Amino acid sequence: MNLEVQRLRAYNFFYFSILSMFISFLPVYLSFRGIAPGELGLLVGIGSFIGILSQPFWGMLSDRAKTLKRIILITVGCSVVIGFLLFTSSQFLVLLFLVAAMYFFLMPTDPLTESLNYRVAENHQISFGSIRTYGAIGFATSSLIIGWMVDLWGMESLAWLFVGYGVLTFGFCLFVPDAPASSKKLSFQDLKQFFFYPRTLRFFLLVLLVSTPHRTNDSFLGVYVQSLGGTTGEVGQAWFLAAVSEVVFFAISTWILRRWSEMRLIMIAAALYTLRYVLCAIAPSPDWVVYLQISQGITFVIFYTASIQYLYRIIPEEWKATGQTVLAVLFFGISGIVGSIAGGWVFQQIGGDALYWAMACFSFAAFLYSLLLRAKLTDQTECSHQ
Repeated sequence: MNLEVQRLRAYNFFYFSILSMFISFLPVYLSFRGIAPGELGLLVGIGSFIGILSQPFWGMLSDRAKTLKRIILITVGCSVVIGFLLFTSSQFLVLLFLVAAMYFFLMPTDPLTESLNYRVAENHQISFGSIRTYGAIGFATSSLIIGWMVDLWGMESLAWLFVGYGVLTFGFCLFVPDAPASSKKLSFQDLKQFFFYPRTLRFFLLVLLVSTPHRTNDSFLGVYVQSLGGTTGEVGQAWFLAAVSEVVFFAISTWILRRWSEMRLIMIAAALYTLRYVLCAIAPSPDWVVYLQISQGITFVIFYTASIQYLYRIIPEEWKATGQTVLAVLFFGISGIVGSIAGGWVFQQIGGDALYWAMACFSFAAFLYSLLLRAKLTDQTECSHQ
């Protein structure tokens, strides 16, 4: 096997491990430091906003420098230092600054890494999935291992664990092959036309309805598990089960998309999201919530892959790159801001179970809206993917 590919796989394993540590355990760490759910939501919401702004910045920089690897080395190197400071800090204003900095450096590394994976896979004539799967394995295993280690050694060990994984990430990145970034530009006129296309407006509203409770779950899953009496290890187990189920459903998503229409799959995902959050709301113990995360594959993966394919089908060819960018900003950016800030307020004022009831209502509204959109589709459009 090509040594360059093996190094890139190792880099993916460790990068997605530190990404898992940040996403999975940041809320748990902030709660440990006495940050209330409302303040936690504000921190993550501001971070998500910074992430929206930082992604095009690093993308533009990589275009101008004509390199992905060197930009990734900068973002990963800064993330390791900032992550250590973050997981050793306790004052709210310091945490606010460091969380924003992590969203500025660490989160944009994800699309840069995906671009590098895709280009290297093309150059070596292998599948993108054969590289990216190692990232999914890293995300899953680190969630489980870090949760156990923090239970064993205490929350203060999180900083050193992050540095350990981070140094390995940086080290393997030094030896991965480089590739030029994409130089495709987007004009303001194209963006304006795109947003005034009626079918995309209706569809993006559906995406926002589904993704807001999804991102709320990302922010408050760990805090909710602990509020029910769960341990940090159980938080890690919840993220492990979610990540493993994602790997499985990503592997079979192409087969599923060939058998059913995209809108039907989106309806099913919205309905299952509703059921998932209702069961979380009435959960009598943290174990329930932990094991319910195994439904992540059929909810998130099926919804997201069907959404991309549906969007590609309803918009003109020249808008496809724009469409995927806007979809990602909605799903991972704007919904993260809304879900974190509003979710933090609900959690603090009413409680975790009330938050999951609210998330279930959002998902049910998305299900009803998807029924309406499906009714608007012409027979020709609907039948073309049967």
